[in-house]
Amino acid sequence: MSNLLIKIAKELLLARWKQTLVAAIGVTFSISMFVTLLSFMNGLNDLLDGLILNRTAHVRIYNEVKPSKKQVINLSNQYKDSYNFINSVKSSSSRQSIYNTVAIFETLNKDPRILGYAPKINAQVFFTYGTLAITGSINGIEVAAESKLFSFKDYVTAGKAIDLKNVPNSIILGKGLAEKLMANIGDVVQINTTDGNLMPLKVVGVFQSGLKDLDLVQSYTSVATAQKLMGKSNNYLTDIQVKLKDINQAPKIAKEYALLFDCDAEDIQTANSQFETGSTVRTIISYAVGVVLLIVAGFGIFNILNMLIYEKMDTIAILKATGFSGMDVKKIFIYIALSIGIFGGLFGIIFGFGFSVIIDNIPFNTPSLPTIKTFPINYKSTYYIIGIIFSMVTTYLAGFFPARKASKIDPVTIIRGK
Repeated sequence: MSNLLIKIAKELLLARWKQTLVAAIGVTFSISMFVTLLSFMNGLNDLLDGLILNRTAHVRIYNEVKPSKKQVINLSNQYKDSYNFINSVKSSSSRQSIYNTVAIFETLNKDPRILGYAPKINAQVFFTYGTLAITGSINGIEVAAESKLFSFKDYVTAGKAIDLKNVPNSIILGKGLAEKLMANIGDVVQINTTDGNLMPLKVVGVFQSGLKDLDLVQSYTSVATAQKLMGKSNNYLTDIQVKLKDINQAPKIAKEYALLFDCDAEDIQTANSQFETGSTVRTIISYAVGVVLLIVAGFGIFNILNMLIYEKMDTIAILKATGFSGMDVKKIFIYIALSIGIFGGLFGIIFGFGFSVIIDNIPFNTPSLPTIKTFPINYKSTYYIIGIIFSMVTTYLAGFFPARKASKIDPVTIIRGK
């Protein structure tokens, strides 16, 4: 019986093939735009994540200069039962560097949740330019670890990142800072620290992150050079940047390390909460637009099937008069709707993939994003699965109500009217 119903549905489809084609094209267009839109929007999110989140530690271990929690008056037995109000609390005398780095590294190496870590020294400096002193910051890094975990070498647009390790007393300048200093590769720049230390460093590269404000002040050197510049010992570090295997564990691990190492630890979710909110909003908008496209296509199928029912009143009456039940008639029209959904959905994901490939190959060159050569596309299979499921659900609902209406038609009334 099912084969007979499918055959009847096929004949009804072919009898009005132009309307069927229009409905299928509507579904195809909606699905293809749905897939293309989600692929592009999520590719854009991945691009922005790469600029910010991928270059940010999942957990940052550091020591923040802050007022001591234990004030002298609170330690006095004379005032231990009193409420002490202290004005103008000053920062404690604790140093900004991280204590006991060797033990911290050993713990990180043994932790199976850790993907890797990169030590870092961050310091405010002055770049001497003629009679002027330009404010900036210098980051002492381990080039291999920084490149592996944070793609550092991909953002070095001139020179080689590894030269920081191979060339003694060398520096890589941010693009904006290099232009401000009019410094090229091979030039020597004078660095002054806030403690008054002066040191000449040779420029071996130019760094461009894509964030203009960052490139105007940032510079990079090796950890050893930064320690020498600061006049510190070889165990001096201000930050340890940790990358995790599972980024969602960052808040939990940050709290754990803060207690374990008796220092400050900040997770990536806290550090970039506003940015993550923006990515979520963009994703919601793209899904919303895609769903609207599918709903519009569903209304088109609904109208076409309604018209088909009015035009095929005689056929429906004859089917019911020859023994077909209302449920059989209902199945026929649902088969019609699902056929449109299946073929429209399949061609939709094919065209959606094709449009995505075309966009992915369109050149996109901008000075602010040196690592990006084409428009970003995310080929995640989830978008295609969602697209085909939506096409099936939408067309089923669009065909259900006309099919139910057709199943209730009284054949006697139709034949008598004729």
